[in-house]
Amino acid sequence: MLDSGAFIGQFFIIALLVVVAIFVIVMLFRSIRIIPQAYAGVVERLGKYHKTLQPGLNLLVPFIDRLRPLVDMREQVVSFPPQPVITEDNLVVSIDTVVYFQVTDARAATYEIANYLGAVEQLTTTTLRNVVGGLNLEEALTSRDNINGQLRIVLDEATGKWGIRVGRVELKAIDPPVSIQDSMEKQMRAERDRRAAILTAEGTKQSQILEAEGRRQSDILRAEGEAKAAVLRAQGEAEAIQTVFTAIHAGNPDSKLLAYQYLQTLPKLAEGDSNKMWIIPSELTEALKGIGEGFFAPRGTPPGQ
Repeated sequence: MLDSGAFIGQFFIIALLVVVAIFVIVMLFRSIRIIPQAYAGVVERLGKYHKTLQPGLNLLVPFIDRLRPLVDMREQVVSFPPQPVITEDNLVVSIDTVVYFQVTDARAATYEIANYLGAVEQLTTTTLRNVVGGLNLEEALTSRDNINGQLRIVLDEATGKWGIRVGRVELKAIDPPVSIQDSMEKQMRAERDRRAAILTAEGTKQSQILEAEGRRQSDILRAEGEAKAAVLRAQGEAEAIQTVFTAIHAGNPDSKLLAYQYLQTLPKLAEGDSNKMWIIPSELTEALKGIGEGFFAPRGTPPGQ
């Protein structure tokens, strides 16, 4: 009996030591928390906020402190599904949005809003409808930067108390109705054709202007050349006449020689197809008389007398 009691006592002591060891291990496991980088942990003590754990090794009081799910402190990118939005001109467009946000306060993101991701999505949808509802379709398609800026300002102000900072909002796509897309394509095609026609007309106009300018310059140059040629011909004829006149005076010709030259010039007066009538000058008889006196002078009379 003593051996059996001793065995039972020893077994009880061993079991107690095992339980104590397990309890100590559990206590250590529950009191030590390792927080990864870029994450934060909210600790509640007896159901009330106690502190926010930073990345690294942290110690908790077992069974008193409770660690809530970790909060991601990195910047997050969320793409929301297309949302139908009515523009000012009563057209329904489908808009995809992308929001870039970051949790800056883990405590506020845990206690100030139940689901901050869903809240950001709903707030983005309502704000987008308010902003785009005041624009027509053309303004909505061409004012993306303005819409992005207004969305970011409104979202950043609304989410600040939630411990969230909205860094950027982008409109990924704006899809108007199919009928409107067809009309826009036709309009753009007509605009491209109009611009092409204008460019063609401008090119033709410039070409004609350049051709006319070239012809004008050519005519001016031709006229200047003809004028210079006429001046040179006139100068040449004047010099020739001057030379002939000088030579005649230097040779001191008599009347018989002049009469002979006058008779040689007369046939040139009849040249040309348009000369139908030839008028004999009155000086012809005087020239003939001078020639007769020169060639048929009486014997014994010196020529020229």
